[in-house]
Amino acid sequence: MAKSKIDKVREERIAMEIVVDCYNEAERFGGWFCYLEEKLVFPFRARCVTGREVSPLKKGEEVEVVGMSDKGWDNPSEILVRIKWQGRKLDVPLAQLAGIVVSDQTAEAIADWQYWSAQCRCL
Repeated sequence: MAKSKIDKVREERIAMEIVVDCYNEAERFGGWFCYLEEKLVFPFRARCVTGREVSPLKKGEEVEVVGMSDKGWDNPSEILVRIKWQGRKLDVPLAQLAGIVVSDQTAEAIADWQYWSAQCRCL
């Protein structure tokens, strides 16, 4: 992913609300997980905006996001959400999704995570 322009307001929110006092990957994962769990209003519709090797979704597909995935705590590398897809539930990276008609709070939280990811920051 290419780095996006620096957004000072978003940077401040991330630094002061999400990764404040986080000194390693596990702490940053926990900060992001808690922030997203609190801010995302489930369920919501989302569209896949990019394909990923770890996900069966294709660009343009729409899914229902039903919650945060409890996976990733053993080996925190990226935030996963649970979706309903083709009659089953599975976990996919939040970074590959864009909300469709979501609350302002949900839209901002998704945008925060995608901004962080686009900056090529690791957890």
